[in-house]
Amino acid sequence: MNPRPRCYVASPLGFSEAGRHYYADVYLPALAAVVEPVDPWGLTDPAEIEAADRDGTHRELVAAIGARNIEAIRSCTLLAANLDGQEVDSGTAAEIGYAAALGVRCFGLRTDLREAGERGAHVNLQVEAFIVASGGAIVRSLDALVEALASAGP
Repeated sequence: MNPRPRCYVASPLGFSEAGRHYYADVYLPALAAVVEPVDPWGLTDPAEIEAADRDGTHRELVAAIGARNIEAIRSCTLLAANLDGQEVDSGTAAEIGYAAALGVRCFGLRTDLREAGERGAHVNLQVEAFIVASGGAIVRSLDALVEALASAGP
């Protein structure tokens, strides 16, 4: 039996209480049914943030988090990006661009009803171009994302 492919999970969902709830209780479990989710939100211990607040070492912590995320993306063959919001989160957009440049196949989930891109695009045209060029797609439901990731395989 083939192991599930590693999939970096790019999203801004960890920034809010509601987002964290959806991410932990709905989004990650759905993805885990077909891939091995690589969760960048789980790569930093809250104690590290408290220490940076206490010691004034935010610059060092930011560099360490960025390096962890780079290595996490490099360790994956797939990327699943949450594209909801008035505009795509800038960090998520950067992760997509980096992953696509490495040859990681990228998929996006856009359930937001608002328009967020140029005419004819689901989101910013460059973000969409990176996703499509990687061999992925933007889908409109979590079920469709799970199906796309399952079809992408290792």
